[in-house]
Amino acid sequence: MLTLKEITALDTYSVRHPVLREGKPLETCHFEGDNLQSTIHLGLFINCALIGVVSLFKTQNNDFNEEKQFQIRGMAVLKHHQKRGYGEKLLHEAEEIAKKYKCNLLWFNAREKAVPFYEKAGYSIHGKPFEIGDIGTHFVMYKKTNPIS
Repeated sequence: MLTLKEITALDTYSVRHPVLREGKPLETCHFEGDNLQSTIHLGLFINCALIGVVSLFKTQNNDFNEEKQFQIRGMAVLKHHQKRGYGEKLLHEAEEIAKKYKCNLLWFNAREKAVPFYEKAGYSIHGKPFEIGDIGTHFVMYKKTNPIS
């Protein structure tokens, strides 16, 4: 049985660590703003097993004029569950939540290898590629949303 629900920042680590921070200390899974009341963490479960996560942060990117923005961070699906549509489910739910909060724009820093996944979901690249430490090449990507009235 597939379930999507809100989880805590700490709950995300079991997926963030092996997918996004493999070989790094567990503490690197903590993102600034993780524990703010305005941050939303979602978990995707098969039965009771957490297999995917995504977090929404109320963060402004000054490259965009939209008043209400959310940044997507920590989007990850465990490797043996990838390429099965679970990432799309997480992304779609994140978009629906953003609309409910009257968000005008979703943006994030996408790893180079994830760009085609996000482009398929309607996101566009903004600006030039950039490097994040020892993680690799990233692109700012965004999508304008139609908030629910």
